[in-house]
Amino acid sequence: MLTALLLTTVTTAGQPNVLILLADDLRSDAVGALGDLPARTPNIDRLVEQGTAWTRAYVAGSNQGAVCSPSRAMLLTGRHWRDLPPRFVVPWKKAKPDDPKLAPLMPALLAEAGWRTFFTGKWHQPREHFNACFMEGQRMFFGGMGPHYDLGMFDRNDEGTYEGRGTPEPKWTSEAFADAAIASIERGATDDRPWLTWVSFTAPHDPRTPPRDLADAWSPENMPLPPTAYIEHPFDNGELKVRDEKLIGWPRTATALRKEMADYVAIIQGMDRSIGRVLEALERTGQAHDTLVIFLADHGLGMGSHGLVGKQNLYEHSAKAPFVMRGPGIPAGGRVDDLVHLHDLMPTVLQACGVELPAGLGPVLETGGGAGREALVLGYRNLQRAIVTARWKLIAYPKVGLLQCFDLALDQHEQHNLVGTDSDAPVDALLAQLVQRLKDSDDSAAAETALARVPAPAGTSVANGS
Repeated sequence: MLTALLLTTVTTAGQPNVLILLADDLRSDAVGALGDLPARTPNIDRLVEQGTAWTRAYVAGSNQGAVCSPSRAMLLTGRHWRDLPPRFVVPWKKAKPDDPKLAPLMPALLAEAGWRTFFTGKWHQPREHFNACFMEGQRMFFGGMGPHYDLGMFDRNDEGTYEGRGTPEPKWTSEAFADAAIASIERGATDDRPWLTWVSFTAPHDPRTPPRDLADAWSPENMPLPPTAYIEHPFDNGELKVRDEKLIGWPRTATALRKEMADYVAIIQGMDRSIGRVLEALERTGQAHDTLVIFLADHGLGMGSHGLVGKQNLYEHSAKAPFVMRGPGIPAGGRVDDLVHLHDLMPTVLQACGVELPAGLGPVLETGGGAGREALVLGYRNLQRAIVTARWKLIAYPKVGLLQCFDLALDQHEQHNLVGTDSDAPVDALLAQLVQRLKDSDDSAAAETALARVPAPAGTSVANGS
């Protein structure tokens, strides 16, 4: 069990440092050691080899198209997005750090317990909350997306006033964030306090501008496409005209998708290179042994799968994300297939650091498996609901009355909808379980979901070479 292993280390060797490396819009299969997309990620792969990967980690969902923001709110609080006040998961609304409805923030709890807390990268939360979490901050970006060169960035100020768009940073974003993280790690080597360094990359979020030296690293002509590269999504899922989906026109073509994928993997490669520099700083300063390193993403991304480009859906490519931990007490080369939420990060980190957990949090992750949830319920706005079990996934589209069911053990790319076929025996039980869980959580989509029994149509693949 991870809890016991880490707490033993804390007792004997002091309180661990914590390094969080958060990617933006990264599919789990885009990590070389975890999937089959043609990305080169040797430094992330090394974390996977030296630590443990949770291979079925899901974002719980979103109440808006910018899934990044509620995902970050959940990471900071350990709470489901439906349990957080709207002004917290919608970052452009004003918020007060001392709002009594605001759940405790993980960095703030670590700071109270004696950790020096530092942040660099994409915040995408209310600016008023930042200083409540972090004592230090450099090269911070408060928006949801922006250019990878000349992105407006801030350094922390004691007043907590961050007006405007910040100062343009000429370096490629991941390189600038890595520089700031390295400086924080170097300060930690001469500080008696344990530290939290949170590095929130803007890669590989669009605009998909790789670092200049990698701009031509991948040839679009030879870029493989996902098995479900469709000319369009086969039905209206309620969010087909959102900004992300407009990045590529309809019908999708193999040429356009290959170009998008080539830029995507080049950006990932650039981010991985910056992660390698951060990890090297840990080794160089002699702190790697005492540091819990966590690599994860806020969610995945369509990138042409099922004819979708964005993350406003509940398919595996968008709802799943990489989640890897390396550090004291964590087995090397571990794989855990339990169902977990990304926001299980908060209780796991606090438990590892010996900090008291606030009430109402989910389970602490375990390296041995066997203690995961039996099922996860996922949601996107009031348009989509899903239940995921060890083998099955059922997705309901309550507004249009359509239903999909996939056998993830045999169909990991979700190509074959079992609803209405000879293999649809699990459907009724899964739908009943989903509806009951929605009712138990006072989800208003429960009644409409119960009516979603029409099999959703299949998609049409893009023409090869088009």
